[in-house]
Amino acid sequence: MTITPPALSVFETLESEVRSYCRGWPAVFDRAQGARLTDEDGHSYLDFFAGAGSLNYGHNNPVLKRALIDYIERDGITHGLDMATTAKRTFLESFQNNVLRPRDLPYKVMFPGPTGTNAVEAALKLARKVKGRESIVSFTNAFHGMSLGSLAVTGNAFKRAGAGIPLVHGTPMPFDNYLDGRVPDFLWFERLLEDQGSGLNKPATVIVETVQGEGGINVARPEWLRALADLCHRRDMLLIVDDIQMGCGRTGSFFSFEEAGIVPDIVTLSKSISGYGLPMSLCLFNPELDIWGPGEHNGTFRGNNPAFVTAAAALDAYWADGQMEKQTLARGEQVEQALLSICDEHTALGARYRGRGLVWGVEFTDEARAAAICARAFELGLLVETSGPRSEVVKLLPPLIATPDELDEGLRTLARAVRDTV
Repeated sequence: MTITPPALSVFETLESEVRSYCRGWPAVFDRAQGARLTDEDGHSYLDFFAGAGSLNYGHNNPVLKRALIDYIERDGITHGLDMATTAKRTFLESFQNNVLRPRDLPYKVMFPGPTGTNAVEAALKLARKVKGRESIVSFTNAFHGMSLGSLAVTGNAFKRAGAGIPLVHGTPMPFDNYLDGRVPDFLWFERLLEDQGSGLNKPATVIVETVQGEGGINVARPEWLRALADLCHRRDMLLIVDDIQMGCGRTGSFFSFEEAGIVPDIVTLSKSISGYGLPMSLCLFNPELDIWGPGEHNGTFRGNNPAFVTAAAALDAYWADGQMEKQTLARGEQVEQALLSICDEHTALGARYRGRGLVWGVEFTDEARAAAICARAFELGLLVETSGPRSEVVKLLPPLIATPDELDEGLRTLARAVRDTV
């Protein structure tokens, strides 16, 4: 496909230099449906990016779109702060019936603001308030958001440097297999906790991703997560699972931690919880942790009612019968087989893959190769991005509703992009 980059325009002359995705995908996108986007010149692109995981049900999902249009046309509430509205009630009932009750989860639901980092900030703030301690433990290569509290528990040096001030009260520990299995799990962490001379202030909480998306598709083993949950329980620390990118079915089950059989004290959700790409986030926590005073944590846009409408529609359409999880796991096996073939073909490049459900990454010995592959994939009509601290991993996040044929098409395009960059 021949793509003419957009001419110097309002994007270059007016928009900040901080913009990023548009640099790797030099097109002006105009329309989208399902797993495809179309630019203003009529070029079609298969989307294995899915709004960085915020479009699990695809672009302009017809079921969600119909619910949203109907709500807007009847003049439903758009902005409601934390007032009670019919849209919020419908969402809470759907979330309780389709997600919490079937999993026997007791969580209270907090609407902290529109984005993932709002949920993380609320979770950290609540944990500190409950435990009366300030220290937080996070993990190497973690990513939890771009606001200051979230950056303090994020590992990426480039992103941390953007804070412009010291990021304190956070201590990183090795993520699963960070030390290549040479050290028993949590040996260092346990030693620091029990040694009065370690210099580690007793943490209020530990925050973890079960799969580190931005960190390079690093997948924590279920036994590692269970050991972490046990450690937190024994040492009187709360466990926060950041499920912002991996929740809402991305790994198969609605919550990514279900496979490990753990129940975190606090869970953060965002990205695909609205189902339609509308801003929305949740902070979930055990009832005994709900010690907030009214208005103690708030935000103008914590009541995005159109997002409540599409979120409820998504839950009712995709999570009432258990089929979405089975479909995602089956299609994940389809992706894994294709990546196995790609890696077998390119053993000389040190190609290796990892992932769960419908989140996968492919890494090569030459760290610059991932960016070249993503650039070539774009030329061939496929949107994939890089991840990892050095952008060394090709990251695949197709919509959960992508058909087997669409997955095959995208994976064939990826295989060609790899060959073309050898």
